[in-house]
Amino acid sequence: MKAIVTVMLKQGVLDPQGEAVKSALGAMGFDGVTGARQGKVIELDLAEGTTEAQVGEMCEKLLANTVIESYRVEIA
Repeated sequence: MKAIVTVMLKQGVLDPQGEAVKSALGAMGFDGVTGARQGKVIELDLAEGTTEAQVGEMCEKLLANTVIESYRVEIA
């Protein structure tokens, strides 16, 4: 069993990496990009019986800084 955790900065939090990506794409001639946000994806291999609630607890305690980041869990 796998869990895919997507962690992104919350809206309103400054994202310098996203701004750098947007700027670099503009410099490369991709003028249609009006914004970019960068995050991280964490793929977890889970033992059978691990619940989505347990993965949420992992996010709350380690995988995401919930003060400035939000996360989404997908069980695959």
